[in-house]
Amino acid sequence: MRGITIFSGSAHPELAEEICQQLGLPLSPVDIRRFSNDCLQVQLLASCREADVFFIQPICPPVQENLMELLQMLDAAKGSAAARLTAVIPHYAYARSDKKDAPRISIAGRLVADLLKTAGADRVITMTLHSPQVHGFFSVPVDHLNALITLARYYRERGELDNTVVVSPDLGNAKSAAKFARMLRLPVAAGSKQRLSDDKVVVEEIVGDVDGKNAIVLDDEIANAGTIVETLHCLRRHKVGRMSVACTHGLFTGKAIERLRAQADVDEIVVTNTVPIPPEKRLPNMRVISIAPLLAEAIRRTHNGESISSMFEEEIWQPTA
Repeated sequence: MRGITIFSGSAHPELAEEICQQLGLPLSPVDIRRFSNDCLQVQLLASCREADVFFIQPICPPVQENLMELLQMLDAAKGSAAARLTAVIPHYAYARSDKKDAPRISIAGRLVADLLKTAGADRVITMTLHSPQVHGFFSVPVDHLNALITLARYYRERGELDNTVVVSPDLGNAKSAAKFARMLRLPVAAGSKQRLSDDKVVVEEIVGDVDGKNAIVLDDEIANAGTIVETLHCLRRHKVGRMSVACTHGLFTGKAIERLRAQADVDEIVVTNTVPIPPEKRLPNMRVISIAPLLAEAIRRTHNGESISSMFEEEIWQPTA
């Protein structure tokens, strides 16, 4: 791993440290300051001249601050003659803004992709975009990872999958749910969801056989938990047995934790650490699984010019020792 330098902004330094431990590399320091006029200044405190540089920074709340830090880190390295710059973005917040669904609005997913390239990014590594078509907004190579292998491994090791079905809250996420179900050799079902507003949805029915079965509800992210709660209500009407919730991005905004705490019959909530989850947002039945080994392997393969897609073609992939 010679010739590689890794930096992190303030969004999720714990994940960056864990990734560096997996790679056996130090996390290079960054000085982030705020002037009296509220402007940010970012200074890289390690040389990156002619280096393969990776910046680990999820775009999560506070979204604008973390995005600006990432842009300034990229720009600083670009001006310091780095050989290649890769933005490792475990959570890309603006993936929800993928189309013009109202008059005179910005397609922010594309705008942020353009900003990253302008700042100097030669490549992007990200995970589970809320709208997969955002991948096409980038004019630089993008490695779009997912956490399905990591989540499936957890459920396989936990066991107790008899009479279980994987449930997607909506048809848009059904493809990922079907792949996850194949990994666990389980059937799949999907909800018929209608979004009424940003924080209100209705799941009218479940398409598929869930009557009397145990259910794993799989979604890409949990923000205010409205979709998950509606899906659970619908499953209860079908007299399901044990219920588990799994997702990649545990944002838990607004009243999400209150809503999830009220679901007393949910056995567990399984999330990954693509974004930091502070103690006040952790419930007794919550399991946080690290995706650091997955991201570390992607960084290693990117640096060595190896295939990343093969990681997901082989469900038996294991972290490199």
